[in-house]
Amino acid sequence: METDRPDGRTPNQLRPLAYSCSILHRAHGSASWAQGETKVLAAVYGPKAGTKKNENPEKASIEVIWKPKTGQIGKMEKEYEMILKRTLESICIRTIYPNTTTSVIVQASFVLSIRNLLLPCAINAACAALVDAGIPLKHLAVNDYLHCLERGRAACASLSEFVRKNIGTKSTSEPSKAG
Repeated sequence: METDRPDGRTPNQLRPLAYSCSILHRAHGSASWAQGETKVLAAVYGPKAGTKKNENPEKASIEVIWKPKTGQIGKMEKEYEMILKRTLESICIRTIYPNTTTSVIVQASFVLSIRNLLLPCAINAACAALVDAGIPLKHLAVNDYLHCLERGRAACASLSEFVRKNIGTKSTSEPSKAG
C-alpha cells in the first residue's frame, strides 16, 4: 500500500474520527469532535431571552465564544469566532425563537503541525452540540477540509457516512431540549 504521509496514512485516508455528545451536564447541548490529534469541545447554552445590542429582535441571535486551552485569545481565534458565528447563523432556523440568544462556547486542543484542522473540527463540534441542544437547523454544516479530487473521494464519502450515522440519527430520534 502506498503511504505518502508522515503518519502512515494513504493519500485518500482520513485521520481517525471520534465524536461524543451530551458530555457536559450543565450545558443544554454539548459535543466533542476529534480528528487525529485535534480535539474540540463545544457547549451550547440557550436559547435565553434577549438579544445583544444591534441584533435583530425578530430573529434569534447566535453568540460564539472561543476559549483557548491556555493563554489569551489571539487574532486567529477571533477570526475563527467570526467564521463560526456566520456559519452557525446561516444554518440555524433563527425565526422560531425570536429575541433570544444562543451561546456556543468552543474550546480546542491541537498539535501545532496540524493546526489547519482546528476550524473544521470546531464547525463539526458546534453543529453536533446544536443538534444535542435541540436547536432547529436548516441542515448540518459538515466541514471535512478535503479537496474532492479523484484520489480523495473515498475519504469524503467515509466522513459523510460517519456524520450521517452519528449525528444525523441523533437529530431525528431525540426530543428537543431547547426552550
